[in-house]
Amino acid sequence: MTEAIINLETVNPIEFFGVNNGKFDILRRKFPLLKLLSRGSQIKITGQPDEVANAQAKISQVIQYLERNGHLSENYFSRILGDEESEGGVTEEAVPNDILVFGPNGKVIRAKTANQKLMAQVSEKNDIIFALGPAGTGKTYTAVALAVRALKNKTVRKIILTRPAVEAGESLGFLPGDLKEKIDPYLRPLYDALDDMIPSDKLNYYMSNRIIEIAPLAYMRGRTLDNAFIILDEAQNSTELQLKMFLTRIGASAKAIITGDLSQVDLPKNQKSGLLKATRILQNIEGIAHVQLDEADVVRHRLVKQIIRAYDKDQEREEQIEEQRAEQRRAQYNSLNNPQG
Repeated sequence: MTEAIINLETVNPIEFFGVNNGKFDILRRKFPLLKLLSRGSQIKITGQPDEVANAQAKISQVIQYLERNGHLSENYFSRILGDEESEGGVTEEAVPNDILVFGPNGKVIRAKTANQKLMAQVSEKNDIIFALGPAGTGKTYTAVALAVRALKNKTVRKIILTRPAVEAGESLGFLPGDLKEKIDPYLRPLYDALDDMIPSDKLNYYMSNRIIEIAPLAYMRGRTLDNAFIILDEAQNSTELQLKMFLTRIGASAKAIITGDLSQVDLPKNQKSGLLKATRILQNIEGIAHVQLDEADVVRHRLVKQIIRAYDKDQEREEQIEEQRAEQRRAQYNSLNNPQG
């Protein structure tokens, strides 16, 4: 007799065992000659060596699928445990291509708009992506979902999420608490996205072991970020030097998504946003993709689209007025310097 212990620490045990142990009962029926016991996040298998080895292999397939997708139907659970390999192996359940990742309790995280889907597509073939667009277009949320998917698929070893610690009308020095307490409010949108996609106990494990790291942009200086999926959020609030510093931190086996909204620059007036320059000079470089999201991608309240449209129209009007004023100044200058003209 042989005994083996299988740990389920990397998956949600509820997803593995099923409601009322429905999937675990399927596993027992598949291996009637084995004694199978569940203890928390462990399975104890006892039986003949060849039967135990076979069960371990099947359970490993289930675990690998759950690590990638987070959810597994009872029907497909049965298929993985079945004998369908004779026809070329078990093919995975058809997962719609708009599904980015499965969150806690089987929550489905989807790319909801055309440009969000484009972000997912270009991330497969490019190592650096610039995703620009107004508030509410889901650029940060989609980027975090892609990072979580890469971590679950084990194509990266860690996730690094960073933001410039700059906000309109705020200063870190005037906020209460220690440095972490001062910085956390700036990073809250990233925490909120992760909460939607990773169970709280696993998220705490990832963060305590620095598998997921959230830090201000200034903390990236001097580092080499390799084997990681890196997201720079609110990049319009980074200076030219900061953005260059970030881009030159990226290691050989890393992916990065830079998100931003050029209409919401909160830097002091004497500082230029580095995002506009970066997107301009990094065009047409193989491996760098640019995705422009717009009001059609807004997934918040229906009024947000109208708000964005109103601000865009007002900005166009102000630009027209400024151009008219500039034309008047040029005409006045010409008349003063060419009185005979």
